[in-house]
Amino acid sequence: MKFYFVYILKCSDNSYYVGITSNLDRRVTEHNAGKYSDAYTFSRRPVELVWYQEFLEPNQAISFEKKIKKWSRAKKEAVIKGEWDLLPILAECKNDTHFKNKESRYFD
Repeated sequence: MKFYFVYILKCSDNSYYVGITSNLDRRVTEHNAGKYSDAYTFSRRPVELVWYQEFLEPNQAISFEKKIKKWSRAKKEAVIKGEWDLLPILAECKNDTHFKNKESRYFD
């Protein structure tokens, strides 16, 4: 049975890299070896695997990878720590103009 992995690497500059592979050990080794000079991780080595999740269906893995790539650093760190319950809170809009952050115009 073939598995697909979505993974997060912590780079030497403390940034995070999100990727997908069907061979996790090989791919992390490739990142650290600098196999691809145009890769994001090439100049940020060494990298450390800090989180991964297995998938049976490649489409599910691809979809989840695309989703995580767009997430904030705080959301990625919540996933790394297993704090899935924080994701809805971290996803809330923090802009002053958002309706939740405006003072009420009505008085009690």
